[in-house]
Amino acid sequence: MPEREGMLPATAIVFALVGYFALLVCGLGVTSLVTDRNVLVAPGAGVIPGVVGATVSVAAVALVLALLLRVPRPSYGGAALLTALMAFLGYVVGLVIGVVIAGVDAGILAALTGSFVLSWFAVVVAAVGAVTGWVAVALVRTRAERPRWPWENDEDE
Repeated sequence: MPEREGMLPATAIVFALVGYFALLVCGLGVTSLVTDRNVLVAPGAGVIPGVVGATVSVAAVALVLALLLRVPRPSYGGAALLTALMAFLGYVVGLVIGVVIAGVDAGILAALTGSFVLSWFAVVVAAVGAVTGWVAVALVRTRAERPRWPWENDEDE
């Protein structure tokens, strides 16, 4: 029986999704701080579009990783590209769903979506998605092990 290369795909997906969400929140926050702009400007909608956008984006990334990591040796570039695309599309679809849930005007929906798609925030979402796809493939394809302290070596046996 051949030795498995790296981590199980399900475990890699969990680690990648936790990392994706953390980097997404951090990246959007830092971009907001640097550009002195709010991530989303939707009067009357509150935080609902952002929360739903992030949730749908995480679900889209999970779906694409579950499909990509099923193949024996997934491609780093293909995974990064597809995950970036799905992260971005998932966030935009989530924004639309969030605005509809919040019950605000269709004009606000168009303005919100347009301002997001043409902003640095969209670039951050896609970049974080690309990093997540690459990392997930690396977790599955490499034989990385947990760090060990010097006294954990099996020399005594």
